[in-house]
Amino acid sequence: MAFKASVLTLYPDMFPGHLGQALAGRALERGDWSLEAVQIRDFALDKHRSVDDTPSGGGAGMVLKPDVLARAIDSIGDDGRPRLLMSPRGRPLTQQRVRALAEGEGVVIVCGRFEGVDQRVIDARQLEEISIGDYILSGGEPAALTLLDAVVRILPGVMGNQLSGVHESFEGGLLEHPHYTRPQVFEDREIPAVLTSGNHAAIEAWRHEEALKLTAERRPDLLK
Repeated sequence: MAFKASVLTLYPDMFPGHLGQALAGRALERGDWSLEAVQIRDFALDKHRSVDDTPSGGGAGMVLKPDVLARAIDSIGDDGRPRLLMSPRGRPLTQQRVRALAEGEGVVIVCGRFEGVDQRVIDARQLEEISIGDYILSGGEPAALTLLDAVVRILPGVMGNQLSGVHESFEGGLLEHPHYTRPQVFEDREIPAVLTSGNHAAIEAWRHEEALKLTAERRPDLLK
């Protein structure tokens, strides 16, 4: 069964975005995965099609209304796919979580806007909050595209060489080793001799050592 992504958003025209190009786009055309963008505003019942209201207790901004969002979520049905809310207060997205999602049948993603989403609909519809980094975006759409990019690229058949999705950063708990290609000399900088030695055991050892070194320098938290 093809991976199915349903995205609830106030800006459906933002999808598929860059996922309609290159490998992901060709996979979308082949039917390796599918994408539906659901307009949340279609589920507002008042004449103004209101989707937000002022925060209870006061404060700046507006909050996405729980009744409108609940109707949008319910329109998709409950088919067992994980329901995610892109949120800066969510658990950080990891490659392990990406792999787990890619092994499933798909995902439902809610894109927040304004100041946030009413907590009651998060609880009632069991939305899992996911963050792509310690920074704030104007909405959940760019984050949803990022998550889907990470998942779609490792779906079976999307990449020509599946090993491309195995030998890279985070897959083995380390950052990836440096890469080189021809020409042999670039601005007086040569490709490390071990990489052109033909000694595969030495090459693998070098790559592992370089990965350890880079991880220790840039992401020592991964070594824990």
